[in-house]
This record gives sequence, C-alpha cells and structure tokens, in this order.
Amino acid sequence: MSPVGIKLNDICFNYSNPNNSINNSEMVIFKDFNIKITALKVSVILGPSGCGKSTLLNIIHGILTPDSGTVEKKNCNAISYLFQEPRLLPWKTVSQNIELILKKHYRPQQRQEITEHYLKQIGLSDFANFFPSELSGGMRQRVAIARAFAYPAEIILMDEPFQALDPGLKLNLTRFFSSLWIEDNRTSLFVTHDITEAIFLGDEIFVLSSKFPSTIVDHIINPVPRGRRHPENPESLKIEARLYSLLTN
Repeated sequence: MSPVGIKLNDICFNYSNPNNSINNSEMVIFKDFNIKITALKVSVILGPSGCGKSTLLNIIHGILTPDSGTVEKKNCNAISYLFQEPRLLPWKTVSQNIELILKKHYRPQQRQEITEHYLKQIGLSDFANFFPSELSGGMRQRVAIARAFAYPAEIILMDEPFQALDPGLKLNLTRFFSSLWIEDNRTSLFVTHDITEAIFLGDEIFVLSSKFPSTIVDHIINPVPRGRRHPENPESLKIEARLYSLLTN
C-alpha cells in the first residue's frame, strides 16, 4: 500500500453556511483553496492567530465539511490528533490513557508493550502509574505526543500543541516529537504561529495569509537535515528571516 498524503482541491468554506454558522457571522475562510501535503514528511502550516489554520486541520480530519471541493486521503484508515491541550483523562493513569486508545486494535499484551515502548521513548517510564494531575504541563504534553504515535494512524494532525509552554520547554517537546517521528515517520501536519517551531519541525512550510479568504503566500522546502536544525544554522537563519518578513508585512 502506498504511503498516505493529503490533497485539498478547490476547497471553499465559509461560516455564513448554516451548517458552519458561528453567531450568524459571515466569514469566507477558504475560496478555491488548494494544497498538497507530502506523504511521510512533517509539513507545517504557519500563520498568525485567526488565519484559518485550525479550520484547515478540522476540514482535513473531517470534523468540518467544506462547502465545495474535495479532500483526498487515499489509503487513510485513521488519524491521530494532537490538540493545544493534552486532553488526558484525569481519572486514568499515564499508561491507562495510552492503552485506552489501543483497545480496538491490539490484545492486552500488545497494548502493554506498545505503551511501555512509547513511555520509554519520551522518558516517562517511571511515571506510568501517575495520574495527569501529578505531572507537570510539559510531561502531560509528552504523554499526549506518545499517545498520538502509539495510535495506529497513517496521519498525525497537530494543532499548536506547544503554544502554552515556555520557549525552553517548547524546544524540548519538539525534540521529543522529532525523535519519535524519525523512529516511526508518519504523514504529519503541524500548525503553528511560531517561526522557530516551524523551522525545527517542518520538512516543508506553507505560510498562510493574514487576511481572508486564506491563501498560501509562500511554500518553503526546508533544506536543513532534521538533525542539524537549530537557531544558529546559517540556512535556518535565512529561512527565519524570510518567514519573519512574510509574517510582519
């Protein structure tokens, strides 16, 4: 089976449609919008807050239905979704939160092995029996990342999962994500307004316009290998300057 990519064809979406109405407002978010997400890469949608990034993810997932146009996800049976907050069940332990989403797919022994593997990968093996309230915010988000990879999905969607964290913790979490992705690369789409996150994670970066209807104002292929991406890399600095210019003009 060929790897799963994502393609949006002539997508139109507006909140004046009764099915999508928010407080009866009229807002055309996308008009004849097209994008192609490469299979088995980490693609980033970068843009200011409120430019339609989360709406785009929800259209791809199927939570929202476009007014017209098509969404292609050939050979996709399941999608993992990593939200802005960890969304862990507070009454279940760390390991139980991961095993819960595996019940329909694996036997008990397999669920345990998969859970133990991913907890080891994110450095939280010793916290398997802790409850979410006993963890720091960064640790809870690590569990959410592990859960997203543990789930047998062909696509991972990420809606600014690090936005509420301080810069140092953000960097650590992007490293955890990157290490998991290198081990088990999936077609991944990450939305953010943070340039540093985009450069560190993105194999390709799509920049959305600040005005509606949203359009792609730039598409950058990141030339820096994943292991060499850091703020001091000359190529990364060039991309940073280009992105900063786009987002501030």
